[in-house]
Amino acid sequence: MLPGEDRAARRVLLVCLAAGATTLLDQAVLNIAVPSMRQSLAAGAADVQWIVAGYSMAFGLALVPGGSLGDLYGRKRFFLIGVAAFLLAGVAAATGGGPGTVIVARLVQGAAAGLVNSQVIGTLQDVFHGHDRGRALGLYAVTAGVATALGPPLGGALVAGLGPELGWRCCLLLSAPCAILTLALAARWLPPPRRTARDPGLDVLGLALACGCTLTLMVPFIRTPGSGGVALLWAALMGALAVTLTMHQRLRVRRGRRPLLHPALRSSKPYLLGTAVAMAQFGASLASGLVLTVFLQEGLGLSALSTAAVSLPSALAMGVVSALAWRMVRRIGPHTVTLGLALGIGAALAGAAAALTVPSAVLPLVCAAVQLLAGAAAGLTVSPNQTQVLHHAPAEAAGVAGGILQMAQRIAAAVCLSAVSAVYLHSAPMPPGGSGPRFAYALASCVGAGLLSMALVLSLLRGATTGRPAMPADKPGQQSPAPQRHRTT
Repeated sequence: MLPGEDRAARRVLLVCLAAGATTLLDQAVLNIAVPSMRQSLAAGAADVQWIVAGYSMAFGLALVPGGSLGDLYGRKRFFLIGVAAFLLAGVAAATGGGPGTVIVARLVQGAAAGLVNSQVIGTLQDVFHGHDRGRALGLYAVTAGVATALGPPLGGALVAGLGPELGWRCCLLLSAPCAILTLALAARWLPPPRRTARDPGLDVLGLALACGCTLTLMVPFIRTPGSGGVALLWAALMGALAVTLTMHQRLRVRRGRRPLLHPALRSSKPYLLGTAVAMAQFGASLASGLVLTVFLQEGLGLSALSTAAVSLPSALAMGVVSALAWRMVRRIGPHTVTLGLALGIGAALAGAAAALTVPSAVLPLVCAAVQLLAGAAAGLTVSPNQTQVLHHAPAEAAGVAGGILQMAQRIAAAVCLSAVSAVYLHSAPMPPGGSGPRFAYALASCVGAGLLSMALVLSLLRGATTGRPAMPADKPGQQSPAPQRHRTT
């Protein structure tokens, strides 16, 4: 390989990691500033709910359209558009004078983040192959862990140092310098736009129906309907949209036109099972983190900064282990995911046992140790499983495959957050335990999601013994496929 080609690939990877850090840091840093933001804007509970959850909802809705657009018309232009829109919307949110302005700006910013991240996954698919792809995705997971780790401490420090009025606004502006740098590097270093999909026809109706299905599924978890009749109406609307989408996709296939979901994705058992594993793991991880934050602050009376310190080992461990997980993949292959899921189940069980037995004075330290184990488990699971899933996606659907994976994870997160938080909030504590038993019940429900993931992985491994390997791996004496390189612009 030429030195210039290696340098070009490293620059592309750097741009992708910068984009991931920018969008993930923005989401992580705001959560701890929500109370001061609510006080400053005189925002109601529903306003705060839309400000926080609207970002994730719009992020998920933009992933599949963004992946399709990148596949059809090239990724670079939509990457640049997404980063620029993210930057402008962030400034609008930080300077907003009322809840309505901030809500709209955060929705636009979330959609822009989804557009950017769908191009990131597709670009990594285009440029890297084999174990190089696994390493690149591992570094992407490291970036997620670092951004998640830095968010709460930075947000808490800004609010504490600048006061409630200016602090939350600076939290929203924190990602602006990162976005400007990412935009400049992307314009210079990303590969020139090129199509990877053969069919130039974009399924606009299919995209609209898919967005409608996602919206009707996620909105009830963002804001619980006020009556059973409203809930039934949402369910009926979602069912009608899902049936219409299915019929529309079949009709497009009969007519020989490109459907929204590539046929190879629907027929690939490893892709489907791996996506289901990612959904269960991602949802359980976010839900357990949420109830831990509530338990530490409301149950044990810790401050926001102390709560961030307890959660910090998880993010750090995930980042470090993700960077090293590819070595484990080389040794034991897809069993790396099995090991990670087993450690995650063990961490949830340990946390539940600690909540029931450990005195409150030392419980935060025990929770920090448990978070260290949980972060290592996520590091062994997320990147290897993501590599496995995207390994079975065809090149012409790489962006859509990555978008569907991330969208599925965010839908699962909405369901798990709602269900697990309901377990914590509505479980009756056993005497004399206070909120400790409720926290243990919530973690026990996360164990259920972990066991489901384990069953799916075992099913995938059994299928791999008679078919295509479940995860790319080098055979002895065989080199990984050479990464596809592009000249810089």
